[in-house]
Parts: sequence; structure tokens; C-alpha cells
Amino acid sequence: MPESGTTTDFGLDDARRTLSDVFAPWVLDLGLTVDAIETAPPPGAGGDWQPGATLRMGFSDRLCRSGGIVCGQALMALADTAMVIAILAANRGFRPMTTVDQTTHFLKAVASSDVLADARVVRLGRTMSFGRVTLLSAADGKPVAMVSSAFAML
Repeated sequence: MPESGTTTDFGLDDARRTLSDVFAPWVLDLGLTVDAIETAPPPGAGGDWQPGATLRMGFSDRLCRSGGIVCGQALMALADTAMVIAILAANRGFRPMTTVDQTTHFLKAVASSDVLADARVVRLGRTMSFGRVTLLSAADGKPVAMVSSAFAML
């Protein structure tokens, strides 16, 4: 993986490889996939565009609490992982980091559906980076949680 400060592109294959090579085995057990990354504004993007990544957590009964509701712990792990991938995309390469803060606002329960994480980098810094993640039910596209986070760049 490219080191911090390189100008190489960080593509979808790099993001998928990072997911499988860098994260703890229990995170991989969540069944996450990287669906998309954005390292440059798409045509017609507004001035408020932010780099990011979209991850998917496939539905599994193993991720549910009683009543078939996807548990909050799995949703929070999805958001944290998605934000790391988004920061790597914005950085255009691998850079070690650690979560400093994550605040999650749960909006509604999600059941029997994959969950999408739309992670956006609000600020990419030398020592700290900040982001926001919207978690959406893949079944209806409605938000199920909003997450803000801060990462120390190592």
C-alpha cells in the first residue's frame, strides 16, 4: 500500500484490499464490502463536495438482536470502518490512524436489510481528520443513523 504523502491514486481495488488486509478478523465477519470510493469531484459536483466511500454491510441474523433488528454495535463498527476507508481515499493511500471520537445518533431501527454507509471526509489533516457517515437501509434508502467521528493520524 502507498505510504502517506504519495500522489498515487487510491482506487476501489486498493480500498477492498485494505479492508481485507488491515482490519481485525471480527470486523471482516460483519460481511462488509466497499461499493464505491470518491477521490475527486464527479462532473457537476458543487463546492460542498467531499471525498468519501460507500460500504455495504450485508444482512445477517448474526448481526441482529432480539426482534430481528440489526444491533447498534454492528452499525457503529460499519460507520467506523467506512470512515477509515473514506480517509484513506481522501489521502490517496494508506496511512495509519486511530479513532479518537465517534458519536452516533440512531434514527430508526433497521431489520432484514443490508445497510449502506455513506462516509464523507469533512477535514483531512496532518494530525487529525474528521468525518461524517450516514447509515441507510438498503431496502428503502432511508437514513437509520448519523455518525460524526474524529481520527488521530499516526
